[in-house]
Amino acid sequence: MARLAFPRRWWRDAVGYQIYVRSFADSDGDGIGDLGGVRQHLDHLGWIGVDALWLTPFYPSPGHDHGYDISDHCAVDAALGTLGDFDELVARAHDLRLRVLVDIVPNHTSNEHRWFQAALADSGDPRRDYYIWRDPAPDGGPPNNWVSNFGGPAWTLDPVSGQYYLHLFLPEQPDLNWRNPAVRAAFEEILRFWLARGVDGFRIDVAHMLLKDRELRDNPVAARVVREPGTVDDWNRFEHRHDLDQTGTPSLYRPWRALADEAHALLLGEVYLLDAARTARYVRHDDGLHLTFWFGPLVASWNASALRASLETIAQEGRGRVAWTAGNHDGSRPATRFGGGALGQRRALVLFTLLAGLPGMPFLYQGDEIGLQDAELSPQDAQDPIAVRAGEHAAGRDVARAPIPWRSGPGSGFTTASRAWLPLGDAPAGGTVEEQRADDGSWLWRYRELLHARRSLPELEDGAPQWIEQPADLLAYRRGPVLVAANLGEQPREPELPPGRWQVAFSSSRATGGPLDALEHDSAVVMVDRASIP
Repeated sequence: MARLAFPRRWWRDAVGYQIYVRSFADSDGDGIGDLGGVRQHLDHLGWIGVDALWLTPFYPSPGHDHGYDISDHCAVDAALGTLGDFDELVARAHDLRLRVLVDIVPNHTSNEHRWFQAALADSGDPRRDYYIWRDPAPDGGPPNNWVSNFGGPAWTLDPVSGQYYLHLFLPEQPDLNWRNPAVRAAFEEILRFWLARGVDGFRIDVAHMLLKDRELRDNPVAARVVREPGTVDDWNRFEHRHDLDQTGTPSLYRPWRALADEAHALLLGEVYLLDAARTARYVRHDDGLHLTFWFGPLVASWNASALRASLETIAQEGRGRVAWTAGNHDGSRPATRFGGGALGQRRALVLFTLLAGLPGMPFLYQGDEIGLQDAELSPQDAQDPIAVRAGEHAAGRDVARAPIPWRSGPGSGFTTASRAWLPLGDAPAGGTVEEQRADDGSWLWRYRELLHARRSLPELEDGAPQWIEQPADLLAYRRGPVLVAANLGEQPREPELPPGRWQVAFSSSRATGGPLDALEHDSAVVMVDRASIP
């Protein structure tokens, strides 16, 4: 497939949009979102003003972790379409000047992958060393105290060989051995396959977890528990010193970087560390990942000083090589996290406004643009292994994965089936996509206005933003002629503005244009200094 000639490092000024394929749109009436459904709704992305879409895994998979247990990295799951459907999606996206990122999952495969099946069948097969195997501990139990993200030991015994294999996720997701050159070579071929089909980059799942401690030492018990979205209590009891973020992991991406740079493609890492300095290691040198997600906002409280600390530190450490997100498929939606209802929706837009002005690439998660909140699901409706297997229903990720309500009526415009793979809840308070698009005062229009205002801004200064000291509950930063300010308090407040002729280019709560007297509670503005623009 011919590659569309996008500019080098096109992501510097781009806005991304995450598509959870199974819940975006169903084109064939089986209740599951698919590639055809994505293609049919690409105009929605273009209308909003995004520049790139990230597709969650659509590869063949037994579905134990909804696509993140891959059995073939170079094909399409029959329930989600065909390679022809994928090619048509990419072609249509490029016609609309949209870039396409695909999810790559290098930490593990499905246990039904041909590599693991060969490893099980013959312990002498070279593919045995594609995975991490160890003899039992002296008591016959697992080799160490490592646990799975989804609960229980991170080791499963193969009764035939008498050895344990490692899986930091489900037993059906055996971890690959990234110290084996054959594994590294195999993934370079996988990247070449998708680049040849015209993709514009890769989102790399758990990019910090590939290498493990050579000696497989026990992890210490955590002194302070920080609950990470997408994990269970077992996982959070430990300090993960030896099973992730090992020395040498960032350098694994150097060969990938060479392939990506040749194609002007993006390498975007899911580096979930919540430590700015450690996270920045993956992008600090210009030979690894281009961008890393920063997940501080996903665990932040609604507090101006705490939020500033989270954003300021990574902006400095990451040097503009950061992908910003207020939510994704692994945790509660921002409108719910920050209070629910209209209050939570206001706050979610405030947070995204702050992220959209920072150096780097902001990402919307599907549905956030209409103020979608967490779905209400019973334990009987749960699909996520955190709820189903670990029994932690309250921590389940299904609440953020329910299908998008495109329009009113049966199936909500998502499907013609009598039942979707996850229940279709009530339409959001602001209405469906169709209803909000017809209302220029809706959340959808506000997000659209923000993205279009961002595109029209004068060129922003590179480097970390300049933070401006503010009264309590306010925070503001400046990048050259552009200033972004937010009021996280309960009362209107007047921000401290530096000298200039500041005019509002976007407001989350009022008309744009003209000067600013005060910021309403739970609101944000983007301002431009007209005096500094020739």
